[in-house]
Amino acid sequence: MSDKFIFRFIIGISVFVFAVVVLLNKKVLPVPQPVPEFVYSLPTLNAIINGTCSVLLILSLMMIKRKNISAHKKLNVTTFVLSSLFLVSYITYHWMAQETSYPKDNPLRPLYLFILITHIVLAALVLPLILLSFHRGFQMQVEKHRKLVRWAFPIWLYVTITGVVVYLMISPYYTH
Repeated sequence: MSDKFIFRFIIGISVFVFAVVVLLNKKVLPVPQPVPEFVYSLPTLNAIINGTCSVLLILSLMMIKRKNISAHKKLNVTTFVLSSLFLVSYITYHWMAQETSYPKDNPLRPLYLFILITHIVLAALVLPLILLSFHRGFQMQVEKHRKLVRWAFPIWLYVTITGVVVYLMISPYYTH
């Protein structure tokens, strides 16, 4: 497959995922009634996945610095699989559960909104970078992989860490 095809495919996947998340947050799809009980445990699962991904990303960086390419690849594939599982869980929760708002009178609200907004924007932007990085890495296009990872790694790490922070800040306000 040509790089042009791979690039278009990655952009297509990224746009599709973004569109699904936007549509689900607009509540345009019918929600099953009653909402299955497991849905209410998904935010905790998502925080655990995000925290685990943060640790795995740091371990992956350590492995590549030690030139342990095999461990680096395994850690990144594991992180990618967990992040994919997170995405399915995130979509499921936001499709079925009612939105929880951070209290307007809470003095931490501006900080919460800053973290949340940067988390969401960077999560949308990092997906194509991650996918392109994976492609370059698996093709052993090391220099191109490194150039992408210089951006993808810190953004992906920020997204996984702030995912946990957002959960810790909003979880006291869940009504379920």
